[in-house]
Amino acid sequence: MIADEVRAAVGAVVDPELRRPIDDMDMVREITVDDAGTAHVSIVLTVVGCPMAQKIERDVGTAAASVAGVNAVEVTVGTMDPVERAALVERLRGARGQRGERFGKRSRTRVIAVTSGKGGVGKSTLTANLAVALAARGRKVGLADLDVHGFSIPGLMGLVDATGAMPNPTKIDDMILPPVAHDVKTISIGMFLRGGSEGQAVAWRGPLLHRTVQQFLNDVHFDDIDVLLLDMPPGTGDIAITVGQLLPQADVVVVTTPQPAAADVAVRSGLVARQTGQHVLGVIENMAAMPLPDGTVLDLFGSGGGQAVADALSTDDEHVPVLGSIPLSPVLRQDGDAGTPAVLADPEDAASRALASLAQRIDELAPRRRGAQNIGHTGEPAGATTRA
Repeated sequence: MIADEVRAAVGAVVDPELRRPIDDMDMVREITVDDAGTAHVSIVLTVVGCPMAQKIERDVGTAAASVAGVNAVEVTVGTMDPVERAALVERLRGARGQRGERFGKRSRTRVIAVTSGKGGVGKSTLTANLAVALAARGRKVGLADLDVHGFSIPGLMGLVDATGAMPNPTKIDDMILPPVAHDVKTISIGMFLRGGSEGQAVAWRGPLLHRTVQQFLNDVHFDDIDVLLLDMPPGTGDIAITVGQLLPQADVVVVTTPQPAAADVAVRSGLVARQTGQHVLGVIENMAAMPLPDGTVLDLFGSGGGQAVADALSTDDEHVPVLGSIPLSPVLRQDGDAGTPAVLADPEDAASRALASLAQRIDELAPRRRGAQNIGHTGEPAGATTRA
């Protein structure tokens, strides 16, 4: 029957936030086709005011109209009741997706925390481009902006409009759906501030920061992703320790510039990660020597910082490599300001090629699972000095 064909076509429409066919989520209801060839399609959305409502309705109408014999389409849109939503949340989370367990030791998702000793080394720009490059390699990627006081990931990922506003993540009961940008599921504290504006400041201390990280890890529904990248704040403060406690099995990548002043500080972020039981995967040297059109090289920030950090973090039992050296690039900065990562906008740029190679190397490195080994009863890493 033609109505069955319409149901199959409509059911295959993918929810742009959940990235699943709407039929899998019981969003398709009654479908009939009358003698005049008009398809009457009834669907339900997860919540009232769903930001993707118009797109879903449009895609459903297009799918129904594509069926031979359908001359017109009428789409009726409703909303799930509380019982239906609760059932959907339970099904989406699944046995391995219960709160507090989603990125535990049994999770198949690889967690990579991108850290730096100080700000201004391009950590967030590298993290955004790395996420997009991994997605381009076919990985399912999530990106959490944990730089609460200096969040910039939404802008770098093109999730900020001309007025500076960010999207408000959809909430299904207590489950938060991260917006998707360039095939990367992305979340940032900026999306939850009143008005969702880049211009707002966050003045929070330890307990609030700890709860924010917990909520991102427990309540944000990244679904069954391969890689979760964490854009960490610079330094070795509360969030670094919280992530070490909550995700002791995470890999850590340290970002530095070539200059000694940045390299010396970068080592500390790697040491704190190791004290909490995390594995230092390697070092990325950013803003390295830039080739000029005349064949000369601009060594603006000197050289050797990345290798110096890697050497300082290496031990007799564990070699820490330099994973990549990303040259200084105006294009990388310009594309970031425009909200389109350079690996997509300008893939032939020297920095973009280096980032693509970096993504390949990280993708091919086998993850190393480790448990927390050195967390003291105070919540500080063992060997750390508790400040008064």
